[in-house]
Amino acid sequence: MAEPETPSTSRTEPLLHVVLYQPEIPQNTGNIGRSCVAVGAKLWLVRPLGFHLDDRYLKRAGMDYWQHLDWEAVDDWATVEQKLPGRTFWMFTKHASRLTWDAEFQRGDVLVFGSESSGLPERLRQGHLAQCIKFPMSNEVRSLNLASTVNAALYESVRQFGGLS
Repeated sequence: MAEPETPSTSRTEPLLHVVLYQPEIPQNTGNIGRSCVAVGAKLWLVRPLGFHLDDRYLKRAGMDYWQHLDWEAVDDWATVEQKLPGRTFWMFTKHASRLTWDAEFQRGDVLVFGSESSGLPERLRQGHLAQCIKFPMSNEVRSLNLASTVNAALYESVRQFGGLS
């Protein structure tokens, strides 16, 4: 197996931060990386990951945009909190009572998403109860696709504070 690529280092402050907590599907992560490039967000990956960072499906879904992505993989949640102090962490979870539309997003906020199979663990949600939000969906749907959810959250955030022209 090839060595994982090194994350890029951005010289400018990202518009937003997207955290994927233990993502499992490389295609979702690749698509999310592409959306992060589109809006100028930094992607954080919290291990363990369900794939290798040199996975061909990850690269294919991210297309040739991966080289432009500001990203970092970290070993645990505590590292994310340590590296992003003083920011608002928005926890996207189906267990929330508040809707995404009720959040007031600001530049530099952190949008946090759980794994495709289990979502965010309760201990993370409990640490940010006031910032737990969800997208509305009918009872027939158990969950939304992770890449689609991140994309909707990114663009709702940017819409609110007018980040992109």
